[in-house]
Amino acid sequence: MKLILASQSPRRRELLGQLGVSFECCPADIDETPLNNEFPDAYVIRMAMEKAQVVAAVNPSSWVLGSDTSVIVDGQILGKPESKEHGTDMLLSLSNRTHEVLTAVALVAVDESNQHSRHCLVKTQVSFREISQQMAEAYWHTQEPADKAGAYGIQGLGGMLVRSITGSYSSVVGLPLAETADLLMDIGIKGWWSWPQE
Repeated sequence: MKLILASQSPRRRELLGQLGVSFECCPADIDETPLNNEFPDAYVIRMAMEKAQVVAAVNPSSWVLGSDTSVIVDGQILGKPESKEHGTDMLLSLSNRTHEVLTAVALVAVDESNQHSRHCLVKTQVSFREISQQMAEAYWHTQEPADKAGAYGIQGLGGMLVRSITGSYSSVVGLPLAETADLLMDIGIKGWWSWPQE
């Protein structure tokens, strides 16, 4: 069975490519609004599953990988910023403190009568330096935060905002590599670890 990545994120494409698996991309268009009183863990798992399910429904007999990453502070889900003010407010809310980044990965396949699925959830603690209003606005003007959960990208210019992390770096970027490799091994999809050796 072929593998499809249900994302248009260049970061997720690059990370999945690092595993040496063959895959196609087919972005999923879903409503990403949290449900009333939905816990962050449940939200990111639901998002990853729904992305995979939407694409799997039109690609039978393929495994579809969906993933979702959210930044959590004070129990609140920080999605992608809607404006400069929203983005800078997010950054200032993360200033000089530790927040949690949740990434869920889901694999879904649909055949004639069944849906097959599995998923994992990875939690990482990220500690930020103190961020001034000027620094938050300067970072916003780089345009990097505009399409990122929590209004920062750890793999880019936003890396200088991070004092330390406890957990998976690749999960904060958007796809936890060790856990994703485990899921792919479980369904028999082979990556660089199974390449022939001379």
